[in-house]
Amino acid sequence: MAALQTAAALGFTRIDLQSARAQEAPAADNAPAMVVGSGYGGAVAALRLGQAGIRTLVLEMGRLWNTPGKDGKVFCSTAAPDERSMWFRTRTEAPLATFLWLDVVNKDITRYPGPLDRVRFDHMSVYVGRGVGGGSLVNGGMAVTPPRAYFTEQFPTVDADEMYGTYFPRARSMLGVNTIDPSWFESTPWYRFTRISRKHAANAGLRTTFVPSVYDFEHMRREAAGTAPKSALAGEVIYGNNHGKRSLDKTYLAAALGTGNVTVHTLERATAVSRAPDGTYVVTAERIDPSGAVVERKEYACTHLFLAGGSLGTTELLLRARESGALPDLDASVGAGWGPNGNVMLGRANHLWDTVGEDQSTMPVMGIDDWANTANPVFAEIAPLPTGLEHWVSLYLAITRNRERASFSCADGSLKLGWSASQSSVSAGMAKKLFDRINAANATIYRYDLFGSGNRVFADDFTYHPLGGCVLGKATDGYGRVKGYRRMYVTDGSLVPGSIGVNPFVTITALAERTMARVLVEDTAP
Repeated sequence: MAALQTAAALGFTRIDLQSARAQEAPAADNAPAMVVGSGYGGAVAALRLGQAGIRTLVLEMGRLWNTPGKDGKVFCSTAAPDERSMWFRTRTEAPLATFLWLDVVNKDITRYPGPLDRVRFDHMSVYVGRGVGGGSLVNGGMAVTPPRAYFTEQFPTVDADEMYGTYFPRARSMLGVNTIDPSWFESTPWYRFTRISRKHAANAGLRTTFVPSVYDFEHMRREAAGTAPKSALAGEVIYGNNHGKRSLDKTYLAAALGTGNVTVHTLERATAVSRAPDGTYVVTAERIDPSGAVVERKEYACTHLFLAGGSLGTTELLLRARESGALPDLDASVGAGWGPNGNVMLGRANHLWDTVGEDQSTMPVMGIDDWANTANPVFAEIAPLPTGLEHWVSLYLAITRNRERASFSCADGSLKLGWSASQSSVSAGMAKKLFDRINAANATIYRYDLFGSGNRVFADDFTYHPLGGCVLGKATDGYGRVKGYRRMYVTDGSLVPGSIGVNPFVTITALAERTMARVLVEDTAP
């Protein structure tokens, strides 16, 4: 293969996935470049490779979510889940387990490759997206850039001027980041729950800040006015949004397919990576049907391999390759440096006069920002709890500066995580210090009924933000090139060393943009 070419243009025309399909490259078992995973890092890699004229194959273990069900909708709502909710489960596994200690949140469903998966380890479970677009299908859309000082602390060898001057702006533009109109926010009933939490934070002397989003707030205003189909205002979020959200299938991936150089294979899970004698990479994959049965095993060959299966997927592939001897020269740090971004969920019980509203948008737009508190840094998203009834609950997802880290292992072929309950308790303790202040200032108490039996207040045993496992500058060089192996790259959240202080997808996207800009200029085939 000739030297990789620099992408001529970094802009794009936003097109929908259906029209992009007409320009998609023909299906192929081999390609000069392969991308494993279609989440944020994979979508960036696919687009920039396609723009550079490089034929690229993307493997995605989930399905393409573009076909309406019997109800005419592609995705089901959070309140009425069906088979379109969870990845091969017979019952949903939402983060809130109970309400008033009643098992009314989760529902029995038919087993199917739904867009949300909960991967369970000892003492920690991880929520991940399954489908073309990965986590962008099922997240809350909060597109936050981390504080520069903390980014620099986490990535001391990365040029912060370049990141904040070039790659973060490029990522935000491509992702379609926007912010809510403050005047509409103040007047709409759909964000009363946020305004109540803001008032309670202010009573404790705490600062709140608006956070940007990839949800189209103009569409949301039309939802509220009754002139557009409802999505965020119809309880849709953790199992996908039918309207309004600018998920990757509508931005990066649509543009990638529009180049005519990119092919996406769905329902194919990469299970192994090895290297052929001629230096090309061989990716082994299993193709599954909608029941989860393996219907074909395939091998793909490529010259340039981009791993973007997320913190769990990429780390597992590399650990398997190292332990099996397929890639024996992988760095010893592969598998290390993992953390849950300090995630903790909790709820507070408000006074009867502090109503949070029957109507609640599912898209968070504000956080309590106490990150500058060096004694107890916490950024807490003000989260919705849309039940259609007044419940007086304020819900939060706190991101704490938990310095605890863990390592993955894969000695017996299955991925294991060495995370302990005591490591989680660090995050819970930090969240408690912040919310004890809020409760004291407002004479309120915690909710004990939301996270199952045992009267738990702090749900610190799951994360939406798995980070680490192939940390930048340790398992890779400073640009995501895998140490020991030329033309193999990591472009996902496994590069981030366990914590970034905010929702991580903008950081992951920006780092991937930085990697691709360097790779397309410098890396050549033999």
